[in-house]
Amino acid sequence: MKTKRLGRGLDALLGEIDEAYENEGSQRDEILEIPLRDIRPNPFQPRETFDETALEELAESIKNDGLLQPIVVTEDIDGYILIAGERRYRASKLAKLKEIRAIVLNSDEDKMRQFALIENIQREELNSIELAKAYNELIKLHEITHEELANIIHKSRTHITNTLRLLQLSDKTQKALLEKKISAGHAKVLVGLDEKEQQLMVNSIIGQKLSVRDVEAMIKSRKSDDKTENREEDVKSVELDFLELKKVLNDFGFVAKNSKNKLTISFDSQDEIQEFFSHFTQ
Repeated sequence: MKTKRLGRGLDALLGEIDEAYENEGSQRDEILEIPLRDIRPNPFQPRETFDETALEELAESIKNDGLLQPIVVTEDIDGYILIAGERRYRASKLAKLKEIRAIVLNSDEDKMRQFALIENIQREELNSIELAKAYNELIKLHEITHEELANIIHKSRTHITNTLRLLQLSDKTQKALLEKKISAGHAKVLVGLDEKEQQLMVNSIIGQKLSVRDVEAMIKSRKSDDKTENREEDVKSVELDFLELKKVLNDFGFVAKNSKNKLTISFDSQDEIQEFFSHFTQ
């Protein structure tokens, strides 16, 4: 069943958080000091990893200078749910603040999911796998093409397509990328290899400190070797038919036997060899 197309265009949603920030004092959206304990993280947050060092630096900045930009939340029966600003939220907790400035938006689940995706894409805070998942989810939610998404978020179609291709990688290869054992450049080159080949290449990249160019050369060489082996296998697999040739030789009085694709002629004397040659010189 196809996902129902949302009534609100993605391009309109892209500007909604920015509009909320620009109109902090508007009647439509309230800005409040909210207890941190009353705020729950956005369950649709696409970002799975946060740089602890960067969070500590942000926490120190908030301690010294305060929170320069409020977070965005929506109210629900148990308090508030975070829509945008998870780094600021986490850093404020690290800074041991009791309250945080927040813009309160009216929002539903669809908009919460999209706001979380959009904010992280705009702020370029996602790693490449998280970014690929975010692109994929937006494409499914809005039933749009790679080209349409590229135009909306001002990225190239090639960037969108290449990023989405990372989701074809095995779980182990994706984990190596998330743990920064391999780069996004390495990962893109590995797309298309089977899981065993990917693992072999990942181990080589880590163990031998291979560059992206090194990996490209290795894969090209392996593919070339595979083609050669396949050609040799094709030659070996051909079954030659010696039946007519053996009949001719037998008619001339020569004993011939074949094994697979080999034919063997047996001679009992030098005279037989000379006689054999004579058939080619007549």
